[in-house]
Amino acid sequence: MRLYHSRMRLSPEEQPRWVSKGFRKDLKDCQLWLAALILVMTISLASCTPTQADQGLILATIRADGTETSIELTAGSTVQDVLSVAGLNLGTLDYTEPPLYSMIASGTTVTIIRVEEEFDIEQVVIPFEQQVLRNESMPEGQTRLLQMGVNGIQEITYRRVFEDGKETSSSPVKSVIVQEAVPEILMVGSQAPFTSITIPGRLSYLLAGNAWIMEGSTGNRRPVVTTGDLDGRIFSLSPDGKWLLFTRLSKNADDINDLWAAKIGDDVDADILLVDLKVSNIIHYAEWRPGTTYTIAYSTVEPRSTAPGWQANNDLNLIRLFEGGQVRPLEVELETNMGGNYGWWGMTFAWAPDGSGMAYARPDSIGLVVLGGNSVIPLMDVITVQTRGDWAWVPALAWGPDGMVIYTVDHVAALGSGSPEESPLFDLAAIPLVGGGPVSLVSQSGMFSYPLPSPLQIKDSGENAYQIAFLQSIFPTQSETSRYRLALMDRDGSNRRIFFPPEGSSGINPQNGWGAWSPGGLDGSESYSLAVIYQDNLWMVDIESGEARQITGDDLVSRVDWK
Repeated sequence: MRLYHSRMRLSPEEQPRWVSKGFRKDLKDCQLWLAALILVMTISLASCTPTQADQGLILATIRADGTETSIELTAGSTVQDVLSVAGLNLGTLDYTEPPLYSMIASGTTVTIIRVEEEFDIEQVVIPFEQQVLRNESMPEGQTRLLQMGVNGIQEITYRRVFEDGKETSSSPVKSVIVQEAVPEILMVGSQAPFTSITIPGRLSYLLAGNAWIMEGSTGNRRPVVTTGDLDGRIFSLSPDGKWLLFTRLSKNADDINDLWAAKIGDDVDADILLVDLKVSNIIHYAEWRPGTTYTIAYSTVEPRSTAPGWQANNDLNLIRLFEGGQVRPLEVELETNMGGNYGWWGMTFAWAPDGSGMAYARPDSIGLVVLGGNSVIPLMDVITVQTRGDWAWVPALAWGPDGMVIYTVDHVAALGSGSPEESPLFDLAAIPLVGGGPVSLVSQSGMFSYPLPSPLQIKDSGENAYQIAFLQSIFPTQSETSRYRLALMDRDGSNRRIFFPPEGSSGINPQNGWGAWSPGGLDGSESYSLAVIYQDNLWMVDIESGEARQITGDDLVSRVDWK
């Protein structure tokens, strides 16, 4: 079924009774009256709305540069609009109150603050420090000025800020050291309690970052270098004892240290000639070449921010030093190379006694350098050591005085242990250059034995003999942390004995450069002695009697050499 919807018109007869003719007339009149009312209300409301010209006008005040101005602008404006209407601009540092993005109301006052800055440089004096060196050869209470102190100069740059002409802040923004302060070094006598010993040659030692020498007797001491910045990496007298080779902490922040030489005159009051060799970053090796006039070999590293602080170059270079202090580079014997296993740590070298050959040692092998050939010849493979740290173990290296044997320390695999690299066993070994391979001379001597051959001694029979001094670990299977004792043996390992320090005493702290042989007998005797660093002091040990005598008491000695 479909439903339809349509507009229906009712005839008058069909309309309801209440829809009368009069009612329809009243309805029409009501509609007209309502329309008139709406028209009147519309006109009335229109008359109450402000015109566009009068809509939102507000009055603001702007203060700037010592003046005050009133400005009229529309509602909804910002501080930036106020500046635009006023035709004012802000400088780079100027600002407003309230801020530029703020909406303003009628009566708002906008203030422009003019900001200026100045930079002033002020010089400040850096007072010099005073360093006191005790000298047991001078009477107690006696003093001697070794170096005049000089104040340094520091320049500090200050930034001063002015707002509307009034200073509001002053702060340092830069600091530069124009002149470093030079410390005053004062030597003070401390009345040495130790008996003076007559000695041959020159004995040089490193004490508290300064180089000293003893000459003639252990009581006759004088400073050679008093800069206080020797780092002990290199400390070596030339074969004739006239020059001292050493490293100093570098003033260049990008370098570790610098290589220097000091010419030692015979006159106590003569000035010491210090020569910058223009070589930096020497960690493992620098040494005088025997049998030549002041030729120096050295190896370098590249500084790194990560441990251990460098990457080794494993190179070998030569320079020549002249009497007047001039320096000339010579040939490069080894170019920069990887250096085998653990080569990042570096390798070391040692000249043959006559300077005709050179040996090398690195964490995985020991051998000879082919001089002029930029290559090496391995003589003995070494089991690398797993240190589990940011360092690598490099075997010690020393030539016998006849140039026929190289003495070193060999890492030995332990039976029944796991990885050979973790073995705690180290033997003192000899590598003959003719007639056979490496030979173990002392079992379990320790990883830091540092063999030190004596000068060549000619016996009554005409035999060329010598002895080997070395450090023997007190706890051989813990030799990395163990203390050591001084031992002595013949060149073939026979007649071995341990004699210093006495049994029950604290052992020697092992280090490269722990001691030096005397170039002759002491107190007129034919018996050789050893200068040994023990408990940070120098001791003189007679190898025949075993008698040990302390010769310094400063507790600050770290290196020694004797020529």
